[in-house]
Amino acid sequence: MSDKVATFDFLAGVRVVDFTQFEAGPSCTEALAWLGAEVVKIENPGIGDPGRRLRKGHPDDDPYYFQMFNANKKSLTVNLKSPRGLQLVKALLKHADICVENMAPGTIERLGLGYDDVKAINPSIIYCQVKGFGEGSPYEKNLAFDMIAQATGGTISVTGEHGRQPVKPGISLGDTGTGMTMAVTILGALRKREKTGQGARLQVAMQDAMLHYMRTNFSTQAKFGKAVERDGTRSGGGTNGPSGLYPCAPGGLNDYVWIMTSRGNPEHWTRLCKVMGREDLIDDPRFSTPAARVKNDAELDPIIREWTMRHTKHEAMALVGGAGIPAGAVLDTMELQTDESFVARGVMQEMHHPSYKPLRMPAWPVRINGKMPKIEASPVLGQHTADVLTGWLGMNATEVEALKGEGVVG
Repeated sequence: MSDKVATFDFLAGVRVVDFTQFEAGPSCTEALAWLGAEVVKIENPGIGDPGRRLRKGHPDDDPYYFQMFNANKKSLTVNLKSPRGLQLVKALLKHADICVENMAPGTIERLGLGYDDVKAINPSIIYCQVKGFGEGSPYEKNLAFDMIAQATGGTISVTGEHGRQPVKPGISLGDTGTGMTMAVTILGALRKREKTGQGARLQVAMQDAMLHYMRTNFSTQAKFGKAVERDGTRSGGGTNGPSGLYPCAPGGLNDYVWIMTSRGNPEHWTRLCKVMGREDLIDDPRFSTPAARVKNDAELDPIIREWTMRHTKHEAMALVGGAGIPAGAVLDTMELQTDESFVARGVMQEMHHPSYKPLRMPAWPVRINGKMPKIEASPVLGQHTADVLTGWLGMNATEVEALKGEGVVG
């Protein structure tokens, strides 16, 4: 796999002071780190980012969550409640290009590190905030996590089976999805700053970001003039069929294949009939048009299920997909992690952490000049304290040790 991954320097020389925690903010800064930025994570001495799930006096028994969202970063532990610690961080910000935070509303301001404070130190800073709810929202002061963003941003309302209670999507769109919108915007702000020297204040709310991922749903609402309903095993806005989930052999928990015939290609229906050996259905008036197939899906679905149940999900995907019809087997997390094709292509890589066993995890998904960005281990708490203070502020070893002795840094 070594020939499939590389370290990239697109953002070499870009310095990021990272006050983020848990997932939404760390996803953003991790993206920058994969692309070559020097991301310095500011953490509390002792327990660090709450995402580490450390407890004082206890061993770290769940490191995997933190590792997933903090690859390729550095860790500096500093007591922000001490005047000297705050002074140190402000000195770092003076040398930074980007500052990112996603603390609870009002926290960063109470620390004396709000936008106006930081801009006074570094007028060209790109200052980024990720919050649950937007400025001016009636819920602006409320706390939010992934599921809160998905509930209030609409994604839960359209997920689940028709007529049944809504279901939270199994992925963290509210967190990682929001982080990606901020990361893209930061790159745009950096581009402008190169031309003008001007910094920017960037703010994204998790609730607001979810609307971005709901654009297909809003287009469906515009077409039919009513709120989009859940229809968990269908797709396409109810305008074409078949398009949904079908069970496969041997009938396990995730033995399903999603088959989709697109309204943009009438040939999909003809091809599917041929794959199933049911050419007699091609011109059957019950199924000959998209509208007819949607209307008569109660008759059509059992025919397709009877065929898919005679095949495994992989066989069904290969046969249907091979005929030029969109099809996808439902793959679980273990199947994805152990699929060696992902490893061979560098999509899945192993993180070799000094404190834990190797962890296979998804890398940044964009191939750059034929290679994937290389994963470096997430930092041990405070691992880069001396490195950052020396490299950014020019301190010597004696000065760093003195700060440790005073309890300013960890």
